Amino acid sequence: MHVGVGLPISNPRSLLDWAQRADAGPFHTLGLLDRVVYDNPEPLVTLAAIVGATTRIRVQTEVLIAPLREPILLAKQAATLDRLADGRFTLGIGLGGWDDDYRAVGANIHQRGRRLDEQMPILRGIWSGEPAGQSLGAVGPAPTRRGGPEVLFGGFSAAALARVARWGDGFLCATPPAVADGLLRTVEKEWDQAGRTGRPRLVGQVNAALGPDSVLTEGRAVIARYYGSSDYTQQVLDAWLTTPRQIRDALEAFASLGADETIVYCWSPDADQVDRLADIVT
Repeated sequence: MHVGVGLPISNPRSLLDWAQRADAGPFHTLGLLDRVVYDNPEPLVTLAAIVGATTRIRVQTEVLIAPLREPILLAKQAATLDRLADGRFTLGIGLGGWDDDYRAVGANIHQRGRRLDEQMPILRGIWSGEPAGQSLGAVGPAPTRRGGPEVLFGGFSAAALARVARWGDGFLCATPPAVADGLLRTVEKEWDQAGRTGRPRLVGQVNAALGPDSVLTEGRAVIARYYGSSDYTQQVLDAWLTTPRQIRDALEAFASLGADETIVYCWSPDADQVDRLADIVT
């Protein structure tokens, strides 16, 4: 099983250092999350910079809130990043759960699932070279593979899991391993029932921080700010991993569930966490 690193969001200037350390280490992917009404770097722009600063590691949105974006422009942006990355880009897609993000761009959060289902055939069509509309030409650049970059869906609902088989290449499972098994098995079942060949790519995600008390305190504060005051925030903090043994156990648990990769999100901006995590992985 591969291991990836989830990039912190509180200090964008540090991310190239993070990326270059991870690129030199045992890691497979760099992930970056998405918000609008929040002090985080825009993921597609940031990952484009990271691609230019690295040589082999993959980059991944985890997850990009696609219903906030116009689909034809998103298709062009994703294809451009895929070409810049020479195929090292994975588009992780989700719905997001923050009403202020949707209100900020004039979208309705209650129609987000329907909008994503409308967006996906447009994205796939653009990436396959189809015209952008009646009396319009195709939108370039072409991605590195026909049909577009690898697409992974995140989510927990039945509709989200079914969407993987309908439009995706795999699933992002942002839950602790103890509750991931049912989600992963449902995705595989949906995949088979849809008549898809092969198997979906399965990617786990855990939240962690490694270092002295100052690193852990800062990571906890960033998580609390990002998710806000809610029961879900407390669930994230309760499942937060802060020791090498906890992280090693989580990686082994996801591997036993059949995950192809697990992304370890390190919320504190201290880049030394990359080296600490590399010691665990190796």
